[in-house]
Amino acid sequence: MSGKNDAAKTSKIAVWWDMKDCPVPEGIDALRVRPSIEGGFKEQGYSGPVSIAAYGDHKQPEHLLRALSSTGVAVVHIRSESTCAVMYLDTVKWREDNPPPATMMIITNQMLDVFQWDLARLQQRTSYDIFLAYSIKPVAELFVETRKEWLWEKLLHGTTSTSVDTAGELSTVFHCESCSLDCQSVKSFKKHLSTKKHAIEEVLNPQPTQLISVTKRWGKNYAATPEYATAKIHVCWDMSECPIPDGYDARRVRPSLEGAFKELGYSGPVSITAFGDHKQTPERHLHALSSTGIDVAHAIPEFIYGRMFDDLKRWRDNNPTPTTMMIISDGAEYAFGDSLARLKQLKKYNLFWAYSFRPWKMSVMLTSAEWLWDKLTCSKQEEGITEHVEASEKRRLYWLKAKRMFSREQAVEESCLVEVEKL
Repeated sequence: MSGKNDAAKTSKIAVWWDMKDCPVPEGIDALRVRPSIEGGFKEQGYSGPVSIAAYGDHKQPEHLLRALSSTGVAVVHIRSESTCAVMYLDTVKWREDNPPPATMMIITNQMLDVFQWDLARLQQRTSYDIFLAYSIKPVAELFVETRKEWLWEKLLHGTTSTSVDTAGELSTVFHCESCSLDCQSVKSFKKHLSTKKHAIEEVLNPQPTQLISVTKRWGKNYAATPEYATAKIHVCWDMSECPIPDGYDARRVRPSLEGAFKELGYSGPVSITAFGDHKQTPERHLHALSSTGIDVAHAIPEFIYGRMFDDLKRWRDNNPTPTTMMIISDGAEYAFGDSLARLKQLKKYNLFWAYSFRPWKMSVMLTSAEWLWDKLTCSKQEEGITEHVEASEKRRLYWLKAKRMFSREQAVEESCLVEVEKL
């Protein structure tokens, strides 16, 4: 990851700037915008070539547009209600033409409400270094992983990369998005925006006003790619939400999972941990699970999500990519979807998910495969419920996990919860 990040520091940098949300503040020369942005990057160690596109309704003072253009800032005219949608489409097109390592910066107040869901999913598949600036700080934590975030006005008051007086040899075009027209001067640009033809074009061929999600089409189970085909797979299973079906032989769980993986081309070693309140789990199930090499971890419902997430993080830290992790839980999105999405942007592991009912909306977690738990456990790949560990080792694994149910640490934890509930 560090090597990739080092390469990004000298690679292309593209900036998309929403001028309605983050205008040039009163008292600040527009000539300062580019050198301030470049200065901010250089303070973070980034020195690659910077392209900047400023989006907005550019029926604005000529001196502002001329100043921006003279420093190489591309001026894009778009109706304010279409700014986010058009900006995002342009970022997606840029990503298609510029594979990583590369760097993206978005200047907007709409990251939380508009951009982040789809961008976070894109980042989980193909990761770029992301920078963000805003005039109003988001009210909640973002699940797009960023290298640095700035308050817009503070960035403009910061270090500049070049003298504002000498920046001016980078003149660029003015672009009307509605008419797909480039103009070479402020005068011709302003003249075009005032024409009847332009007004008609904006009405007859309006730009989109809603962001078009790129990743909503990513919904099927994908065949294993070569780097993940034989890599390790770790499964965290919430037995309280996805229990062993009535009348089902618990020894079939492992071969059913492994059979589903093999149908997609995954043949790597599989480790499985079953979390639940195992004081309530029938002993025959515990023995059956342990006999096929499934670890049994006791956790009462109030702590189960935390235990599962800790287990995933520990396993991920000890098993660098390429690896695959699987969650079997209905509450995965609610409990740690945002956190897993951020982790997945930092370290490129594969993610599977199984649940007892389909979520009502697509998760921010980007998965390579999803299953309904009932269908997964009824997999046809049931033959040969083989012994995965020696009998003595099976018993050792089972009892090491089982005695944790009655340990002093577990008892204290559960008694504390009871005391809290009494308050």
